[in-house]
Amino acid sequence: MNVSLLVTCLSDVLFPRIGVATTRLLRRMGVRVSFPTGQTCCGQPQYNSGYHDDARNLAKHTIQTFERAERVVVPSGSCAAMVKLEFPELFKDEPSWHKRSLELASRTHELSDYIVNVLGRDDVGARFPGRVTYHMSCHLRGLRLFNEPIRLLRNVRDLTLIDLERADECCGFGGSFAVRYQDISGAMVRDKCRFIENAGVDAVVATDAGCLMNMGGYLRRERKAIKTLHLAEVLEAT
Repeated sequence: MNVSLLVTCLSDVLFPRIGVATTRLLRRMGVRVSFPTGQTCCGQPQYNSGYHDDARNLAKHTIQTFERAERVVVPSGSCAAMVKLEFPELFKDEPSWHKRSLELASRTHELSDYIVNVLGRDDVGARFPGRVTYHMSCHLRGLRLFNEPIRLLRNVRDLTLIDLERADECCGFGGSFAVRYQDISGAMVRDKCRFIENAGVDAVVATDAGCLMNMGGYLRRERKAIKTLHLAEVLEAT
């Protein structure tokens, strides 16, 4: 199969290792991965902040950039949800762009969705020694991806998966939410990291760079030795 990687802004700027791990993982599974160099922000920050005209401009650019892609893989539930769910909403009054947005949405997959539901794989041959827990990113619910990351983690050799209390509860990032409502966001990530610490793990795994940034920042400030890892980093390890 051929896929184009939509690497996302946070991965590009702050977590390039996520893009590298995703590419290595997919190539190991026999997938040909390309990287359209014209890609930029999908427009989610603008959309969530109410700047829908700006979001539409970025969405049009994204649609054009990936229009020839056989499939698009995104190592981020939030950005995948933007393309699959919000792009069509942005263009509901523009028939031509609405059609193009739906076509891109049908070819776009969050990483665990692509591996489990397109490639039909629960076991990718990964080996990762250690105790880890899993935080469910909020946007996976919108994509109806409730179990795919767990199914993949359960098949990683030497990995001990520990249940996380209130695993599906938001970590408090929420993009601009963390900026607008700092006190609420801070209380939420404090609760989340307390649950992670109580799990007695070496690392917490998530599927969104935003969650990793938020939880990782808190854990570092509290001088905790718990790592924050993207799902791709665990699955890429052998």
